[in-house]
Amino acid sequence: MRVLNLVTNTEARFYKEQLRVLRGHGVRSETLAPPGTHTHAVDESVTRRSPTDYLRFFPTVFRAAFDDYDLLHANYGLTAPMALAQPNLPVVLTLWGSDLFGEYGWLSRRCAHRCDAVVVMSEEMATELDVPCHVIPHGVDCQRFRPGSKSQARDRVGWDRSTRHVLFPYPPSRTVKDFPRAERVVEAASRRVDAPVELQTVSGVTHDEMSTYYNAADVLLLPSKSEGSPNSVKEAMACNLPVVTTDVGDVRERLAGVEPSHVCDSDEELVAGLVDVLVDPRRSNGRPAARDVSLERMGERLRDVYESVLE
Repeated sequence: MRVLNLVTNTEARFYKEQLRVLRGHGVRSETLAPPGTHTHAVDESVTRRSPTDYLRFFPTVFRAAFDDYDLLHANYGLTAPMALAQPNLPVVLTLWGSDLFGEYGWLSRRCAHRCDAVVVMSEEMATELDVPCHVIPHGVDCQRFRPGSKSQARDRVGWDRSTRHVLFPYPPSRTVKDFPRAERVVEAASRRVDAPVELQTVSGVTHDEMSTYYNAADVLLLPSKSEGSPNSVKEAMACNLPVVTTDVGDVRERLAGVEPSHVCDSDEELVAGLVDVLVDPRRSNGRPAARDVSLERMGERLRDVYESVLE
């Protein structure tokens, strides 16, 4: 099977992993992206493209659609109009989250009605669309992310062994992740824990290194304002790291049955969840649940979607 992919950010890590795992399922993929510049911000496509850039993209897509491809996969809502404007190939549309809930959500909704199949990251996203959807979250690499020694991991990253460490694996500047809220709830929780507590922000490290930080931490804190299917939660689960999070995206579904974990609606609940884990630090039982959203499982599901539109 040969697939033509449209994407706004060819460097997005989870998109590269998607291509890699699909190769293992016999899918040959080529990628096209609109002209113009963009900045890459940790798995988000933050574009500086103008409408003119997208109009300039259409002739390229139109010509490529008459090459020897079986289908066209539009990754991210802004690529959907170009995908649908070509008349030759069936179209699979994947929505990543911000393209449905953000400024151009109206465009994604309109385009979804005309696609042959639509993939979303969570049930929450599916309920936003009045078309049938395949819920296929971005997969986690369970070989890369696995449980390890907490003390050894702390020695590797230079964290004190006797301190309770709360992991916030994003730059403080990522406003959607709400770092001020993270600081606020960690400070409140620390007053109820009879041990030093530190909030650890981690960014700018390689993806391979992140497994060490998950194993070094006592808990992952995700106080986000909105999410689709946050990879950090799934990676933490694969490492058996407890998670305390706001009720965003698919986290409630992902963390069902995972203990300890806390899905919260208020600062008070976030504080209480942190206190529960930090007073009695222990690992979670998240890894078995993470296997259901592994990269391999994601590849199988996407391949099934491709086959369904070609029947």
